[in-house]
Amino acid sequence: MAGLEIRKITKSFAGQPVLRGISFQQNQGEILALLGPSGSGKTTLLEIIAGLQDPDSGDCLWNRESLLGVPPHLRSFGLMFQDYMLFPHKNVRDNVAFGLKMAGNPPPAAKARVEEVLRLVGLAGFEDRDVSTLSGGEQQRVALARSLAPEPRLVMLDEPLGALDRAIRERLVGDLREILKKASQTALYVTHDQEEAFRVADRVVILGGGTAAQIGTPQEIYYHPGSPYVARFLGMDNLLEGEAERNSRGSLLRTKIGEWQVQGAYQGSGTVLLRPDRVGICLNEEDSGAVLKGKVRASTFSGSALQIELEISQDRIRFSIPDPGLEVPYPGSSLSVCFDPDSALHFYPSQGADRA
Repeated sequence: MAGLEIRKITKSFAGQPVLRGISFQQNQGEILALLGPSGSGKTTLLEIIAGLQDPDSGDCLWNRESLLGVPPHLRSFGLMFQDYMLFPHKNVRDNVAFGLKMAGNPPPAAKARVEEVLRLVGLAGFEDRDVSTLSGGEQQRVALARSLAPEPRLVMLDEPLGALDRAIRERLVGDLREILKKASQTALYVTHDQEEAFRVADRVVILGGGTAAQIGTPQEIYYHPGSPYVARFLGMDNLLEGEAERNSRGSLLRTKIGEWQVQGAYQGSGTVLLRPDRVGICLNEEDSGAVLKGKVRASTFSGSALQIELEISQDRIRFSIPDPGLEVPYPGSSLSVCFDPDSALHFYPSQGADRA
């Protein structure tokens, strides 16, 4: 099913490239997240799709028709921003109805649509409320209702939960996906927050260096980060220089802190990722797979997990044990950790290295 297509978009400011030929496709009815750090080009790309900026080169298409030269108000796209941008002098009904009135909808139809979308976002009966009396989460729901009311082909949400406190954001992020799915709404969700993107989106585009560093479902990206950049962005920063040598059982991976047999077939130099979520404290070293011994440099208990930084041969690895129920090891103590090499290790060949 056709929808949005971004085709080799480039954009520079003052000679500095921000987007470097980025391409991806989004199907109708799909929630797609643009995920990346500050400066990765997320908002610039969003503005190009909305028609607020022109690309230097490339094309933006909807249903295989180019949008270049089409003014923003004729694209039938909706925008929702972090700071709500509600009209403080209007009540909830008039805020939500704004786009409908601008489009020339007759008052009875506009009234019915306002009531429909307010029910959808959980604000039925709020029509006459002054928006200044609403909580942050309620105001964000009004902003979402206003974006959905004109039934846009695509709704774009730019860091929509960034202004909310953590507790409200936690409640709203799950509701947001449910609301968009109930509306069968195609949505482009821009955020720097990995957890938020994973909870809301069907698929995620991770931006890096002005390009799409990886595209996939949240599960695909989390369990199979496609590059050291993606792994590091996801908080998996146990990245070690290594060498791979093929053998009859797969490959032997060698690093400064150890060597391990894995099933994958690799050859040459590269980077080895040791996933922090696949490492645990050894309770029985004789039956624990691969073992690493080191000195604790830092340990913290976050309430749901134990975070430990371990020094091994002058390298430091970090790992997290969910709900450990164990005593927090103190800095300077010795500790052994265990992992299964096939599930805990990823190998990223250097350019020119071989990967079967």
